[in-house]
Amino acid sequence: MEQSGQQYDEASTIFSPDGRLYQVEYAREAVKKGSTTMGFKWNDGVLLLAHKPETSRLVNLRSLEKIYQIDTHIACVATGLVADGRHLVEIAREEAQWNKVRYDEPISVKELVTILCEYKHMYTQFDGVRPFGVVLLVGGIDITGKHLFSTDPSGAYLGYKAVCEGKKSDDAMTQFTKSYTTDISLHQALELGFQTMKKITKPKFNAEMVEAAVIDEKTGYYKLSDEMLKKLVEKHSSE
Repeated sequence: MEQSGQQYDEASTIFSPDGRLYQVEYAREAVKKGSTTMGFKWNDGVLLLAHKPETSRLVNLRSLEKIYQIDTHIACVATGLVADGRHLVEIAREEAQWNKVRYDEPISVKELVTILCEYKHMYTQFDGVRPFGVVLLVGGIDITGKHLFSTDPSGAYLGYKAVCEGKKSDDAMTQFTKSYTTDISLHQALELGFQTMKKITKPKFNAEMVEAAVIDEKTGYYKLSDEMLKKLVEKHSSE
């Protein structure tokens, strides 16, 4: 007789007979219900995009923050449980600063991602804790080049050229597979991101619902201005 997964729900350290960790799978479900986030590697850097859904007309969308700067050369965008994301961002910022103190050099993107994912993995092994219900898309540039990683609630991570997490991420990834090229420019990456986001989030789509940040080889981290976001949104809303 097949056993129900419910008896394994209370402890994240117990495997089901078919080798599944239900608590980790539930954390992934929380991510799937989160707002859409995207990341792209382009010629000279990394682009991060986030959609901020309007849950109420009384909410000030500008008060919502999805993209976080970790260091001058690294940033991340979170989807899933926002509070979990903020905690991980603080851990990442502390590690980045400690690396400068210890070694007098910026932390590499992969090293920071590895530290974060080891921390996330610990919360899948012990009773009385739960996995982090958030995925961080971490982008940055270091001496080895430009990088974009997606961190899973299980503690695993993968590097991507283009990636989407959150609602309807599968549809977005299908579009990226068709349209993304390795020699893409920042303008082309923005076009692809906004075009895909418009299809996913229709009918409501305006500049206040979008957040975008760039990590550039020359200028480092910066966020796109409201004026630029408005122009891009208006262009794709009229198409």
